[in-house]
Formats: sequence, C-alpha cells, structure tokens
Amino acid sequence: MTAVPATSLTSDWLASGRVLREPPGAGRGYWAGAPGVCYAPDENAWYLTYRLRRPRGVQPDRGGEARIARSTDLVHWHDVWSVTKDRFNTASIERCCLHKDADGLWRYFVSFVDPADGRWCVEALRAPRLDALDPAKSRRVFTASPFGLEGVKDPWLFEKDGVFHLFLSVAVPTARTHAGSHSTLDIFNTGECVSATALATSRDLERWDWRGVVLKPGATGWDSYCQRINSVVSSGGRWLAFYDGSASESENYEERTGLAASTDLLHWTPLTPGGPAFTSPHASGSLRYLSAVTVGDRAHLFYECARADGAHELRFAMCDASSLALKE
Repeated sequence: MTAVPATSLTSDWLASGRVLREPPGAGRGYWAGAPGVCYAPDENAWYLTYRLRRPRGVQPDRGGEARIARSTDLVHWHDVWSVTKDRFNTASIERCCLHKDADGLWRYFVSFVDPADGRWCVEALRAPRLDALDPAKSRRVFTASPFGLEGVKDPWLFEKDGVFHLFLSVAVPTARTHAGSHSTLDIFNTGECVSATALATSRDLERWDWRGVVLKPGATGWDSYCQRINSVVSSGGRWLAFYDGSASESENYEERTGLAASTDLLHWTPLTPGGPAFTSPHASGSLRYLSAVTVGDRAHLFYECARADGAHELRFAMCDASSLALKE
C-alpha cells in the first residue's frame, strides 16, 4: 500500500504555503504552530487553534500561550480567544483541539504539564461561546498513569459515523525511564521514553474508551523515537495519517512528517520507512503538526514549518482531496 500524492503535493510546495502566523521572535526556539482545525458548517467558518512559544529562559518561555483564530475565507484570520499557561499553573501548553456540537456547545481540549506530577495531561473546557471558555472550569480527561504511560498530550479529534476518535501523543516508558524522568517537566525531550500515538473513542465526548497505542516506533529508522499522528483523512475506504517522526530526542521539537495507512484506525502501517514525506528546506528541515481537514473535494492543510533562521511559522496550503488517495 503506497500513498499517491498529486504532483504539487511536495515538500517545496508545502514550504511555500501561505504564512498565517509568525513566531513571536527570530531564531531557534521561537514558534507559532501546533495547529488544530475545526470547520463550523453552520457558520461557513474555520476555527484554528495554535500556540506561541519562546525558548526556555525567555519569558514567558516554552508553551506560553494558546490562541483560537477564526476565518471565513481562509485568508484573513482574527484571534477570538487566548489563554496563557499560568491559567493552568503549568510549565507549558502544547497542542489543543476544538469541536463545536450540533447544539452550538464548544469543547476545547488542551494539553499541558500537570503541576502535580510533571506529566503531560489532557483536559477539556466547555462553553456555549468561545469567549466563555474558562480554564477554572477545566475538567480532566486523560492522565498518563492509569494507562501505564508517562505522558498524554497533543489531542486531535474527528468524527466518523457518530463516533469521535481522539488521537493522542503518548510517552511510552522504556528501560531508561526512572523516578527522575519528569524533573525537566518534559519527558519527551529526555530520551527516557518513546513517543507514540494512542487512540480513545467516544459517542458523547464525555465518556471515553481507551483503545490503546496504535502507532509506535520500531527499533531503527528516521522515525525510531517518535511516531505522533497529527491528523487522519479518509482515502478510498482506507485512512491516511500524517505523523511526526524523529530518530532521537535530539530531534524533539524539530520533527518531520511521515505517512501511515490503516483500514480500521487501530492498526497503522508507515508508508515512508526510508525517510519523511514532507520537510522544510530550511534550518532543521522541520515540518510538523500537519493538520488536514477535508471539506467537499478540497483538502486543507495547516502545519508548522521551520524557516531559514530556525524559528517555526504557521502555514496553510490547499489541494484536491484526490491528491491524498491510496492504492495498492
């Protein structure tokens, strides 16, 4: 099974996509990215979650702020809500995702470092309006320990036949994991775990069934440390995933994009064992957090991309959905 992208769907084409948000500074460690996308058909509007990050030691450092932007034309984006990490009493906010129920209720899933144990966790906020989302009323959805994991973060949500599928980045313990692995408040950056992908499902976005780890790095290869699914699209009766890959913790924060395929959303086969499918031509080559949403016959791609000075910017590109077809 191989992926068959359109001729235009190349690294160079993605790297020249429209810049939606600039990083808050120049140079390595400054990012605007980690996008999550929600299309609201009742409004004919797009909502984009993203975060701003500064290097460690530059205040507010790490994942200091997450925002939601709105657009009706995919060109002009206006920030409509934001939250800073102090509202969660956390060292860092990571990727978030957004969903609007049929009755208009908004749900915002946020990942951050739990101040109680230093492990990444996921919580949910609910409100009838985006400006009413309140971190003080956030409800815990997933913690790592009950599943034998060391961290749970980076939620990405989609619905299929009335069932919601939530893909999550998880830290799987290894022989190198020890009592002090969370002292840095980011085990994914230590090499003392493996960065994999897990799946949870729900019919009401309240009660979740944990389906377990669905994609996990092998012993060798360009993606032998990290395989983090960022988004999934339907492709001819099967599923195509865009995932972040890296060979070691030294490439944490600078992952590149690989492709994987599945027939059931539970078992995934990487399609790019020889190297990433999409990279930036600049700096580390990082092109990550690719969030793909198909509406009609168009695929909308939002992603974080390294620029020449090493900072990451948030970009957008659009192509025919047929560009993401799979064949035997």
